[in-house]
Amino acid sequence: MTFSILQPAQILFGRGQAARAADLARTFGPRGLVVHGASPVRAAPVLAALGPDTLALACASEPTLAMLETATQTARLHRPDWVLAMGGGAALDLGKALAAMIPAPGPALDHLEGVGKGLPLAAAPLPFIAVPTTAGTGAEVTKNAVIGLPEHGRKVSLRDDRMIARIAIIDPALTDHCPWPVTLASGLDAVTQLIEPYVSHKATPYTDAIAFPAIEPALRALVRLQDGENDGARDALAWASLCGGLALANAGLGLVHGFAGVIGGRTGAAHGAICGALLGPVLSMNRALAVGQAREKLDRVCAIVAKVFGGTDDQAPAALANWAHAAGLARLSDLGVTKNDHAAVATASQSASSTKGNPVQVPHVDLCSILERAG
Repeated sequence: MTFSILQPAQILFGRGQAARAADLARTFGPRGLVVHGASPVRAAPVLAALGPDTLALACASEPTLAMLETATQTARLHRPDWVLAMGGGAALDLGKALAAMIPAPGPALDHLEGVGKGLPLAAAPLPFIAVPTTAGTGAEVTKNAVIGLPEHGRKVSLRDDRMIARIAIIDPALTDHCPWPVTLASGLDAVTQLIEPYVSHKATPYTDAIAFPAIEPALRALVRLQDGENDGARDALAWASLCGGLALANAGLGLVHGFAGVIGGRTGAAHGAICGALLGPVLSMNRALAVGQAREKLDRVCAIVAKVFGGTDDQAPAALANWAHAAGLARLSDLGVTKNDHAAVATASQSASSTKGNPVQVPHVDLCSILERAG
């Protein structure tokens, strides 16, 4: 048995921990860059504590290469000692990419996977501090930043082991009163990022240990939050998101995310909503094709889903999908994916980096069938 574990040097979890962000950031130097979401409201206390030596940049949408290049030019003029990102997955990805690119001698395209040269970073990234305000992406503990290239219809990663956060601060209170559509989509992304690393052929005893136990609490937390605000459910979902991020950073993902990168690049639809729409159909197809240990793991997952949503293990993927759509989750057709797109999306997903972790190889005709079911 041989495996390694990659994770931030320091992880803080719990209500009130975000109040420590400014003091911890300053340990890396006096000048900082804070990346926040479209609204600076949640980041305001941190910005006030940091003072005038800190530059604030907004991330109003999922980052594109053009956004990254513009933000890099602005940030370099400020000469920050460190980067802190506080927001959803988009803000964390932009902050992480900026920490990598501010010291870099060349353009970001040199380092992007798939469409760029995919070169290793030539300079060490700036210290990066991650403070998520949604529970879903796990980006606070991963080593990659997802960047969109609309002209290519793709989302690809900027990836390097050194991009992992020096400090990750997960304060569930920052997710309180998150709107239900965002909670649902990001929560299903969190669940996906627990299931895919667990069933991945790259799974390790470490990723199994942190991913599988969090699946049922995450699902039950989502069900509770559908009925209204619940601190305990928010905390459980934040923990699930953290566990999913740690698991995927060490075991990869699977076909749901292989599809999601392609669809997100083509349509611009929210990543969590895409993953949520695909989770049930992909889970069903993977289980139908899997054998051996992969089938055993998928059976365990389906047993958990059936325990939460009812029915048999065979019915579990559909039960999850039916609940999610009844709770307001869009179908792929509502996200801009037409039946005419299915063949091209299926083809592109086969070469996606996330798909490489899938427990089984899924034939093209079955990929199209998954898209049909999710549509």
